[in-house]
Amino acid sequence: MKHNIQSLYLLLPALLFIGSCSSGDQKKAGPPPAQVQSYPVFAVAPQSTDLETDYPATLEGIQNVDIRPKVDGFIEKIYVDEGATVKKGQLLFSINAPQYEQQVRTASAAISSAEADVNAAQLQVNKTKPLVEKDIISKYDLDAAQLTLQSRKAALAQARAELVNAKVNLGYTRITSPVDGVIGSIPFKTGSLVSGTSAQPLTTVSNISRIYAYFSMNEKQLLEFSRSYKGSSLAAKLKNIPAVALVLADGTTYAENGKIESINGLINTGTGSASLRATFSNPVSLLRSGASASVRIPQHLENVILIPQKSTTDLQGKKFVYIADDKGIAKSTEIEVMELTKGNFYVVTKGLKAGDQVVLEGFQSLKDGAEIKSEKKSADSVYAELTQK
Repeated sequence: MKHNIQSLYLLLPALLFIGSCSSGDQKKAGPPPAQVQSYPVFAVAPQSTDLETDYPATLEGIQNVDIRPKVDGFIEKIYVDEGATVKKGQLLFSINAPQYEQQVRTASAAISSAEADVNAAQLQVNKTKPLVEKDIISKYDLDAAQLTLQSRKAALAQARAELVNAKVNLGYTRITSPVDGVIGSIPFKTGSLVSGTSAQPLTTVSNISRIYAYFSMNEKQLLEFSRSYKGSSLAAKLKNIPAVALVLADGTTYAENGKIESINGLINTGTGSASLRATFSNPVSLLRSGASASVRIPQHLENVILIPQKSTTDLQGKKFVYIADDKGIAKSTEIEVMELTKGNFYVVTKGLKAGDQVVLEGFQSLKDGAEIKSEKKSADSVYAELTQK
């Protein structure tokens, strides 16, 4: 027993030494190194693209003519219906106004009376002239007869003018279309009393062979728009603007392209915007005055960098992407983009250059300066959505 205790005492230091060495080795080894996480990365490259911007617009025919009566009376007959296509000079309404017929009859009778007076005055001149030549009567009598003749002729001319005016007024009882176009609403019915002072027109005739599409741009949009096209003057810039499309209320695109022909020189101080006008031909009268649509303006860009929106993150109103360098270190980089997008892609104006390796997605937990393992993605796969369009 005594021998065993002595042996234990001899072994105890050795055991303590071995334990301390084992503990020291564990402290020296430390925890295993963290694993480097993989992220999909693609190289950006300049390319060409087309952007489209839609602006709400209102449509108007090139002529919208209010049809108003010029005389007072009752609508006797309506010869057209709402929405009908009419030609210039076509009869639209007739107005029952018998007073104008009476004026024509009165003027005609006045002409007959005036003609008789002229004839009588002429006879008097013819009768007086030989007597004066024979010195039977004085020349004064001849002068008086000739003045009377002139007076009667003037009265005849006035009577004829009154007949013309009476016929013109009578003609106003038959209202014709001043232009080719389409009839609008007809608020008055047969038998309605109308007047030249009525606030509401009988109808409106719209010439819709061509259609004006009016739309607006704010000051910032107008500046960017003006700088996008070459030209030393506004007229020159308008010529360089490409054809624009018209998106109808049902979302379809109108078959005919149009052209922007005018830009208002003044900015509305109330709205902060300027008005523009695009013109579209309307051969089948599909477009109507008062309709709503959107003018779609294309913009071609050369050698620009596009990145998916999912590759960006927003922070305090700014946009950032992660760029991986040659050592695999991810760096958060601020970029600037155009307000207008190409589908789900941003157009980068500042912050990226060709060849930069951008982290595609899944970087929510990635920290600036962290080491990553890059999984290369081909540009074709990243931009496949653009090539499909």
